[in-house]
Amino acid sequence: MMIRTFSLPVAFSLLAFFFAVSPIHAQSQTHAHAGSTNPLVGVWKLTAADKILPDGTRASDYGEAPHGMAIFTADGLVMIDVFRKERGKFAANDRTKGSLDEYKEAQLNTSCSFGTYSVDVAAGTFTIRIDRSTFPNSDDTTQVRAYELKGDVLSWKVAARPDGSVPVTVMRRIW
Repeated sequence: MMIRTFSLPVAFSLLAFFFAVSPIHAQSQTHAHAGSTNPLVGVWKLTAADKILPDGTRASDYGEAPHGMAIFTADGLVMIDVFRKERGKFAANDRTKGSLDEYKEAQLNTSCSFGTYSVDVAAGTFTIRIDRSTFPNSDDTTQVRAYELKGDVLSWKVAARPDGSVPVTVMRRIW
């Protein structure tokens, strides 16, 4: 199997093409506001993926300098990817032949989802209708997230996890 690598502009072009032809695009019933009324439209680079612990302290959730991006389109499509910077490789170099520990670490070191979204600027929230996620329990769900936007820095929190920690994502606009 040949693995191809792409430059960032080519990757963005492929993502734009995917969004243009995606069945989700055709099925989306509630789109984000077009143009300047929607402050989330753009391409965002992850700067932090933290969690607020039950005692109020903030800790890294995906290690130091996690990698990730979010894309919010003007017509209501969204993709969010978060990865731990350091990720273990599978010893077999075959994704179908990983050990249970390798599969567990691969799952716990990523958080990705895509779907559609709408934004309520007055309330400071956006609603994501998740089509698919690396956490299958999020598939076909709707989640409302409070966000804060300061210049080109966007952050949001999600609902508390069973352990009481609250994930916090911080992105910087790059386009």
